[in-house]
Formats: sequence, structure tokens, C-alpha cells
Amino acid sequence: MVYWTFLIPAIVVVLIIIIVKLDTADNYISRAMASKAMALALTDKEECQVSQNENGSRLPAKLKEEWSAKYIDYLFEQGLIEEETVVDEDYASSPLTYGEAAFAAEQVSKGLSQALNISKKKYNKPMPKEEWWLFYPSFLKAADTQQAVQEVKLLLYGTPDNVKEAAPWTAYTSEGIMGFEGLSMDSYIDHEIKVLIRNGEMIHLSAVVSDEVVYRNVWLAPGEHKKMNLYIGTIIREFPSAKEVEEEEGGVLADVSLSKGKIKKLSLKKDTIEGKVLAVRDDSIEIEGYGEVRLDKDFKVYKTYGVVKEQKKKDILVGYNLEKFVVADKKICAALLVKSFSAKNIRVLVMDTGFSSIFHDKIILKADTPLHLEYGDSSEVIEAGSELVIKKDDERLLKGRLTVEPEDRQKGIKVASVSRQQGTPEYFGCFEISKESEGLLLVNEVDIEDYLTRVVPSEMPSSYEVEALKAQAVCARTYAYRQIQANAYSQYGAHVDDSTNYQVYNNIDSNERTNLAIKETDGEMVFYGDTPAETYYFSTSCGYTTDGTIWGADLKDVPYLQGIALTEDKKMEDMTKNEVFVPFIQGQGMKNYDSGYSMYRWSTTITNKKLAEKIDDIGTIQALFVTERGTGGIAKTVKVIGSEGEKVLKGQTQIRNMLGASDLVYKKNDGSTMTDWASLPSAFIAVDETARDEEKGTRTFTIWGGGYGHGVGMSQNGAQQMAKEGKTYKEILNFFYSDVDVRELTE
Repeated sequence: MVYWTFLIPAIVVVLIIIIVKLDTADNYISRAMASKAMALALTDKEECQVSQNENGSRLPAKLKEEWSAKYIDYLFEQGLIEEETVVDEDYASSPLTYGEAAFAAEQVSKGLSQALNISKKKYNKPMPKEEWWLFYPSFLKAADTQQAVQEVKLLLYGTPDNVKEAAPWTAYTSEGIMGFEGLSMDSYIDHEIKVLIRNGEMIHLSAVVSDEVVYRNVWLAPGEHKKMNLYIGTIIREFPSAKEVEEEEGGVLADVSLSKGKIKKLSLKKDTIEGKVLAVRDDSIEIEGYGEVRLDKDFKVYKTYGVVKEQKKKDILVGYNLEKFVVADKKICAALLVKSFSAKNIRVLVMDTGFSSIFHDKIILKADTPLHLEYGDSSEVIEAGSELVIKKDDERLLKGRLTVEPEDRQKGIKVASVSRQQGTPEYFGCFEISKESEGLLLVNEVDIEDYLTRVVPSEMPSSYEVEALKAQAVCARTYAYRQIQANAYSQYGAHVDDSTNYQVYNNIDSNERTNLAIKETDGEMVFYGDTPAETYYFSTSCGYTTDGTIWGADLKDVPYLQGIALTEDKKMEDMTKNEVFVPFIQGQGMKNYDSGYSMYRWSTTITNKKLAEKIDDIGTIQALFVTERGTGGIAKTVKVIGSEGEKVLKGQTQIRNMLGASDLVYKKNDGSTMTDWASLPSAFIAVDETARDEEKGTRTFTIWGGGYGHGVGMSQNGAQQMAKEGKTYKEILNFFYSDVDVRELTE
């Protein structure tokens, strides 16, 4: 008894001490949280990590593993932490002192530490959280010159606490997926809160707005064990089952009201409409039979077949009827994708003569069969051989989109107001005409195989070997499939236009050879795994192709777009080095599939004065250097040095445009010349000064180049040579695209 009499009070005292210490520690801002806040005032989380990777870490091994390490190291690199600071394993978890805050503030802006209003006595004392966050706006104003840190109001509906598959420090919110390193957010699930963020990383929870929230337009479906699944964002939440949801086979759209994390009210939305989607705009969707219907401010898209998940508005494909649209109060609350996509039709914006614009002042259509014209509730028949003329002020356009179909679907419709290389172009399928503020739009909806009959001859000479034409057909079909899914022109009710922006369509009429190539590869595409590949193609290589990173892609996302040599073994030399690439491009290199074509090698000259027409503000141009090359030797950066500064040209598009001019004369590999090209044929180039006139102040640069086009994927002339040598179209495609399979799409 005596033992316990003394022991129990001792335990109580120890517990009190521990509680007091913990409570005290919790009142102060830790160096970890303060370092994160200061670092994110200066830059974003990714840059802090990059800085640490490049510069190394000065922290102890155990601390390096902590989330705060990259922020602390970044502050050291930027000079916001004193060099002589001793960093031990407890450094990050220990409180920030007033003196440390003052030192960092002075490095950001002289005199900023005065906002702390601290005395010498407080200099080494820990800084309370409340005081830190009162000071932080002043620090932020001085450090965040781009105003990248923002305060946002959002709904928090998921963290690793209730989402098993969530990565550490991941928050699922109404504003998207965010990080919250160092913050405690689990208790704020199903709350409306205000947070400071930079580039998707939370810095500070500044206010709790409410513990009552409404998740609008979410998908509810019966679950297991008397539960129901609530699909919100990219996660699934489980709640006790509700009878009204159990009665809805497959699921139902609803507004879900929660209070303190529990469902208080369900408002089901059951009314639906459906029809072919004609256009998808920022705030509306045009549906055949319903016209333009406005979108609810919390509009959602859900895939409801197979694995249910939330999608994006861009996944609503124009020209197809794959959705049901849930409506309430005359607005679309959600699009429910109920069918899988199988490319049958493609919708093409027909551009004006010269492919200068998608907009027309006037459209003239005629056919050898009657044309049926429909607009609103009205219809007309245009006699065979008669012209249908539509101008911008045509009253029929007041009723919305005009549709024009031939009575005999085996006959085409001529567009007399447009001229192409073949003359007046004729199109199969039907047309839709709509009016925008910039002019009239002309959309040709056509079967994808019919579309290809006018793409393949426009992209590859019909005189080429049939196996090369087959390879082109499969590439074109795959490319078209991906462009339908990309849905880039959805606001105008189309997938692509008919220019080199996508694939040239109907510039040259169809013929028997290209039609045969399309027919014999009917439905076949290039697949990487189960996904149709990005089948880029171009005219001619320099003997090497480059990889898919030239447009900023990560090679792991397009592993089939590898740089290769156009020799049978495809073996690459390291063409990224100037000392290897320059003699190669100035000579002929090894014989390869493209070396017999005129654009395999070319050269031209350009003066510094001609260059100055596009490259200004650096004085007299004195030198050009290729400073970085990509796979295959393609120029990635070119430095232009002038008497008053320098500029760096980045990426093949800018390099080709800035170094090219329409009056340059190019000498081709066969000795012939060409001119009237606004940009360089390719970015596989080497540059050298070859003449100088000091009196005139003129310097002449010779550009040695090879190939024609971007250099990614299939060389069309390379494919032709391979076909001449007996290769099949599948062998050609497997040569240019690594580890792919050529087959038909399976549902």
C-alpha cells in the first residue's frame, strides 16, 4: 500500500508533464511546417524536389526520409537558413524560433523582419502558430511575386483515412486532387474549408466554413452488405444503403446532403433525354431533337457500364449517341455514358480554299441527286443539279443547324464554293451547316472507311506500292480513331479539319489502288497493348527518326515511338553529339531506306539580315549554334548570338519557322532545287557560317539538313522503299512502331 501510495501520484505527475509538453509543443509552428510555407511562397513543391535532387541534401540520413526535407534543403540553397545552422534528426519537428523567422524574412526583403516586432529577449524563443500565420501574409506578399499562392474554398471528401488506395498525403476535393504534406486533414472530411494552396499542394488550413455539405450530381449505386456506393471525383465512398437507391437498377444520379459526415437527405434525379450529340460547348450541349441545352453549374460525366467511374466533358463524343443526359430544371445535370465507343463515323470541318480558315462567308452545294435540307421543324428538297447557296444572313440559320443529305447515299455532294488540288471536291455522307460569329461552318459527317478513301491518296501518292499504301491506310485509320476520341473540335460539332493540322482529306480524289489498300486492311489499327497507338508519320527521314519526346511527351507514355535508324537492324548511333551528327548530315551516311530520295539531304543559305527579319532585339546577328540535340540528331535548341544579346530557339516548330523563309533556295540530294517554303523542311540540321562581308556587315550561314517532316513514327518514303524490297505492311508498321500489334478493334 505504501508503494502504491507513492507510485500513483508519481505517475500522475509524469502524465501531467507529458501532456503539458505536448500541448506546449502543439502551440508552436514547427520548422517543418514553416519551411514548407516559406518554400512554397517562393516556388512549387516539384521545384523543391528538383533542387534537392540536383544539389544534394545536407540533412541527416533519418531526416532526409521525411516529407519536409526537400523544403528545408531548398531554404538552405536559397539562403533563408543560416549556413552555420546545426541540423540534427529533431530539427524539423522542433519549433521555429523568432530569430529564424526574422533571418528568413530579411533574406526575402530587407526590413521585412520588422513586421514580427520582436525583442532580443524573444529572438531564441519558439514562435507560436498563431503569430506565424499572422505574419505569413506579409512574408507571402514579399516572396510570392507571381501571386501563385491562393486561398480557395473547397469540399474535402477523401484522404488516406477513408480511401484505401490513396497515396500518402493525398486529399480528394471539389477542386481536384491535392497534396497536404504535414497537415492533419482527416477530421475535416465532409467539411467545407478554406485552404492556402500552391500548384495543388495545401500550405495551411485557414478556416473551417461548415460541417454540412451537399455533393451535387453524384452517382449512387447499390453496394454490398447493405451498403451503397457514392461515386465522387475519382473515389468511391460507402454509406448505409437507402431504399430509394436499391430500387434503381444500376444506379441513379442524386444530390447528397451530409451533416457531420452522415447522410441527411437524398434528392434523386431520374429524368433523362438522349440523342446524337451535335456539339459540346463550354456551357451547353447540342443534342439532335432537343437543340442546345444548358449545363448545370455542377455538371458531371459518368461511365455507367463496366467499371463505373467519373469522366470528363471531353469524353462526350460529337456525332455519336452513347449517352443518356440527366436533366432537371431545364438543364443537363450529368451525361451518363451507357455504350462503348466504336469508330464508325468521323465529322470533318471542311476548310475554305487554301485551307486558311474553318469559317466560310458563303457555302454552295450541289449534287447529281436531290438534296434533302432540314432546319428546325422545316425541310426542303433541292433538285438534282441545282445549287444550294447559304450565306451568313440566311434566315434558315435562325432555326439552328442545317443538315443536308443526298437522296441517293451512293452519290456525293460537291462543294462548289471550295477549290482543292483536284478541282471542285465531292464528298460522301452528309453535311451540316451552322453559324458562328466568325462565319459559317461546314461539317462533313462520313463513314470512317469512306473518309480514308480520300485521306490516303491525299497523304501518299497512289502510285506507291500497295503494301506501302496499306501501311498508310492503317496509320491513317488509327490516327483518325484517336482524333475522334480527342474530340478537339467538339465545340463546333466536329472531330478534325481537312488540313495538315490533322490528315489532309479530299485534296486529291480517291482511286482504285488506295481504295484496295483500305479495303484489304478494313478495320485494322496499330495497337500498343490494348490501346490504339499514336501513329505519327512524315514524308522522309535523314536516315534516322526521333522519338515521341519532341512534343513534350514522356517516353514511358509513348514507348512505341522510338528513334531508329532506317536500316534493317535499326541500330542507332549517338546522334545527340554535334561531332557525330554534323559529318553525318553533311555527307550521306550508310545506305538506308530513305537515302535514295531527293529530300534525304538538302542545303540552303541564309544571311544574318534575313534572319533578323524574324529574330530581333539582339542587334546584328553574329552566330548560330545547335546547342542541344534529341534522339536521331534532331535540333532541340539553337542559340542565336547578336551584338546586343542572344536568343534561344526551342523545339522543332520554332527552329524550322525562325530559320526558314519563303525565298530561300534549297538544293536537294538529286541536284534539283526548290523554293517557296516558309519553314525549313525538317529540324535535322547543322549550321555554319560560310561567308562574311565586313563592309556590308553581312554574314551568310549554310544550313545542311536532311529529311522532310517532324521525324516521328513512319517515314512514308521509307515505307515505300521497304515495300519495293518485298516487306509487307505489317512488317513495315512493326519496323517503325516498336512492340506494336496490327489488328482489328475488339469490343
